[in-house]
Amino acid sequence: MKGKRLEKLITAAIAATLAIVAVPQTLRGEQRNGIAHPRTPYQLAFYNRHRRSYRVAGALHFAHSKLHDVLLLTPFQNHAKADTKLYEEIIAVYNNPPRIEPTMELYAPYAARATWRLFRTIDSVHLLHEMTEDVMAAKSIPWEEKEKALKEVYDYYTSTYKDIVLSPAPLDVTMRRAGVMMKPYFSLTRNYYTKNNNFFYAAHWWHPAVYESMMIGGNDEEQDRMIEKMEDLFREHVIPNPPMRMLLSREGSPRYSRLSPETANVFDNLHMLHGITYDIFAYEGWTIAQKRKELYRVLDAMSYQPGDEKLVRKFTTPKANINPLVYDDWLKTVDGAMTGIMMEMLNEMMEHHGSHGSMHHGSISPEVQQQLKAQLKLKLTPGIQEGEIPGSFLDAMMEIMPDMNLSPAVREPGEIPPIMIEAMLKGWEQKYANLPDIEPISMEQEPEAGAFMN
Repeated sequence: MKGKRLEKLITAAIAATLAIVAVPQTLRGEQRNGIAHPRTPYQLAFYNRHRRSYRVAGALHFAHSKLHDVLLLTPFQNHAKADTKLYEEIIAVYNNPPRIEPTMELYAPYAARATWRLFRTIDSVHLLHEMTEDVMAAKSIPWEEKEKALKEVYDYYTSTYKDIVLSPAPLDVTMRRAGVMMKPYFSLTRNYYTKNNNFFYAAHWWHPAVYESMMIGGNDEEQDRMIEKMEDLFREHVIPNPPMRMLLSREGSPRYSRLSPETANVFDNLHMLHGITYDIFAYEGWTIAQKRKELYRVLDAMSYQPGDEKLVRKFTTPKANINPLVYDDWLKTVDGAMTGIMMEMLNEMMEHHGSHGSMHHGSISPEVQQQLKAQLKLKLTPGIQEGEIPGSFLDAMMEIMPDMNLSPAVREPGEIPPIMIEAMLKGWEQKYANLPDIEPISMEQEPEAGAFMN
């Protein structure tokens, strides 16, 4: 009896082993390495000095996290109800924010299981946010040594998380590499989860405003007063009336962008990654596995590639002397750097594909080009506007050009026509490759903030 029982156990063990071996590679879990805050002399400087802002960041990251699971688990037809419910929850959390910074997994466990690389990428950049904020808040770091400390922080990020480092190149480049505009999910969250989308646009005003307030405030008590006034403005004016576009660092924090262009560009790339991810998760045409495949394609495109470090200063600042305590009208409109990038990309695709006939049979008439530009502008405006074709921008394109010769790769997850990416990158190179690097900002003298707070 014992011999037969042992034989059965051995047989069962062999069968189980074979079953494990037979599991497809795609079903294996990802290595779940985490993100850890290193010990530095200035660790928690931002937390200790600007507790209110630290907790606001926790509320914003709760919102960013929770929407992942909402989108993955909510049928698209229920978008309006889900949008309202989550927004109400987010505002409640903002009014009573977490005491510590939450990780992405805490409020989106389903998405964490599906796309762990995404959450490691996000958490690593949130750590970069915290460390750069600590540098700027630390009185122990003299003003003239801030740049050196920020470079050390960036080097730590790139060396510690080298497998998931986002690109330091401007968003103009990484958006072209990602090539999401013609994918079937593009603009869904912006247009159909408008309340939460707009809250994130407010959050993307807040992040640059924090840095710019510290840049103007200097190391002394003026920094504290700038941050407090900035938070009041955020609560009273920005959240109730958020920007209609994602603000880039060059727009909201031009001084900091000149001081640390690498980290400023990484922050822009993360903020855009949030929006792309939400669109992918909202799209109902693919399975979870297909969404993961497409998302990881985008992550590859927006991650560091050799040569990116040469591009970090290839940008201009529209308002170099911005006051973060003034919520100007130009910050609120849909027109700005992000919209400009998208319109340029559309022009580049139309010029290339129209002349080669791979997007449409023959060239695209001026009338059709204007229709496409008008629809893209509507898609880049949160909500559904009068005259807007429902669905994604690709849906609008197909209605305007029903005989369009569309590459199958456009609709496939994890694929994109290389010729389209090449055309857009060539377009950027023709326009901006010879753009002079923006000048570094002088940190020799600590600034006076009095004029900004009057």
